[in-house]
Amino acid sequence: MDSLFSNTSWGIIFIIVFLLTTIIYLIYNNNSLKKQKHILTEEKKALKNRLNTIRLDYIETKLSPHLFKNILNSVQSHAYQTYVSLDKLSGVLDYILYESSERFVSPKNELEFTINLIEINKIKMNPLFNFRIKNHIDKEDPTYNEKVLAPLLTVDFIENAFKHTDFLAEDAFIYVLLSLKNGIIEIKVQNSISLKSPLSKDNSGFGSESLDQRLKMIYKKKFTITKEIHNNIFTAHLKIDLNDKYNQVRYTR
Repeated sequence: MDSLFSNTSWGIIFIIVFLLTTIIYLIYNNNSLKKQKHILTEEKKALKNRLNTIRLDYIETKLSPHLFKNILNSVQSHAYQTYVSLDKLSGVLDYILYESSERFVSPKNELEFTINLIEINKIKMNPLFNFRIKNHIDKEDPTYNEKVLAPLLTVDFIENAFKHTDFLAEDAFIYVLLSLKNGIIEIKVQNSISLKSPLSKDNSGFGSESLDQRLKMIYKKKFTITKEIHNNIFTAHLKIDLNDKYNQVRYTR
């Protein structure tokens, strides 16, 4: 009887040990699988980030030559203002060669570049042309001097306005608003549309496509962009909330 009880006890102990061993093995195996899954997830994120970087590099290398061509055409077609134009062009080239090669620039530098780009394009118009520009730039804004803005975002807006406006039309105009307040940067451009070059027929330009791609990749849902035509007036409006990027820069120092 004692022998039977002893055998039963050892059997129960063996089963308990076996179950405990199995449970420990399963727990260890599960943890190992979780670690492998985490590693694969991180590798996937790294590859995705690398892909986005490659895509951005490709976009930027196509954007700059396109910009050069348009600027040089403007300078060449108005030789009598070449000196002033070349002075502004020098600032534009410095920005493209030295600043925009980085992933991010400060709103200050991008806005200065935008002003130079506008001044170069203004040589196309006569002094009586209805051109207005408003600056609502808060230079005390924390983001103003921080590298939180993707470069060359304003090119598409400015170039399209000057490209599609008939400067000889009686009611032609261009209106530009540049704003930075509470970490939110805005650019709004309105212009009358030339009947000789309908804007609605020119949707194949690389600038517009690349701008949308860059904004989605960099700012996710922290931006809005609208483009619309009403009564032969084209309005383009871009607004970007830079506060998240600013916090990232500040906390990684």
